[in-house]
Amino acid sequence: MAKINKTDAEWQAQLSPQEYYVARQKGTERAFTGRYWDHNQHGIYRCVGCGTALFASDTKFDAGCGWPSYFDPINPENVREEKDTSHGMLRTEVICNVCDSHLGHVFPDGPPPTGLRYCINSLSLTFEPVDHQI
Repeated sequence: MAKINKTDAEWQAQLSPQEYYVARQKGTERAFTGRYWDHNQHGIYRCVGCGTALFASDTKFDAGCGWPSYFDPINPENVREEKDTSHGMLRTEVICNVCDSHLGHVFPDGPPPTGLRYCINSLSLTFEPVDHQI
């Protein structure tokens, strides 16, 4: 998979100001406000920056946190995890491995089979509907 590298100006031209803030400046949208937190269609959630397939609807679950939550990425190679010590907390950041967009964080309190909760900003995602379960 080829890395995508763009200038800051190119990212700003491609993304809305809110998408840019979250995906490129590691921001966070407010809980219960994103377009996908209570979204239940069948399909694929893709990176807003590059379109890489990140999460399938059949791994999405209601974590009650106000952000879209998934228990597993479509392909573990499409995301990477990095230590995040911002805001005085120790968390694990989730990043698109193709374009380095900030997606959200992963926590060890999800459902089986992985026990993980990928807590992802809606502004970091686009959605591709399909007419069947993934």
